[in-house]
Amino acid sequence: MKLSGRTVLVTGGSAGVGLALAREFYQKNNRVIICSRSLEKLDYAKAEMREIETIQCDLAKDDDIRNLVNVINTNFSDLSLLVNNAGVQLNYQFTEVKPEQAFRDIDWETQVNFNSMVKLTTLCLPLLRKQTESAIVNVSSGLALTPKSSAPIYCATKAAVHIFSQSLRYQMENNAPNVAVFEAILPLVDTDMTRGRGKGKISPKQVADQILNALSKNNYEINVGKVKLLVWINRFAPWLAKRILRGS
Repeated sequence: MKLSGRTVLVTGGSAGVGLALAREFYQKNNRVIICSRSLEKLDYAKAEMREIETIQCDLAKDDDIRNLVNVINTNFSDLSLLVNNAGVQLNYQFTEVKPEQAFRDIDWETQVNFNSMVKLTTLCLPLLRKQTESAIVNVSSGLALTPKSSAPIYCATKAAVHIFSQSLRYQMENNAPNVAVFEAILPLVDTDMTRGRGKGKISPKQVADQILNALSKNNYEINVGKVKLLVWINRFAPWLAKRILRGS
């Protein structure tokens, strides 16, 4: 897959893995668009990469998703790479959290991590299908394969991303072979979201480097870092994979 001369949209592109991916695509002479809830973080990215395009967007809001796609349709109709990276993680115990708080948080976490990704993909597909070669990259997690106890909604949404990516890939192979569907399955990454959690984190730049390398080789399921080992363990000793991730 060609990684230069493209128009690329990266959600959650103002920090962490999203920002690292935006930098990599920017350095490879692509037209890069990033979206984020935080105008301050978007301005920071713009100061670093002068020619990057920024759009403020809260993916928890359907109207913001529609507005984002309207801007893309109007100003970036040559979109050929969609990177669904945005995500949030809440850690709590259902036996301890206030039910009304959990009731609200479940909707928010599910909307940002899964529903918005599917909706944005759906609305961008007509543009992607017009291109000679295009791609969708969905960012997932090793927790999609076997969960940890402290973040059941996050793990469930990433499992949904994992299955959706596979099913969508089948559909594109059958009906729109010019649209490739990739999934990047990440280990624990050193970002604001994981501050204070776990050890042995990989850097966002390392993640971005591995993802782009896999894209260039058309490796559609991208197991990043320690996820390679997790996949192997989960295949031959699933009980051990569950034990390792359960309390992580």
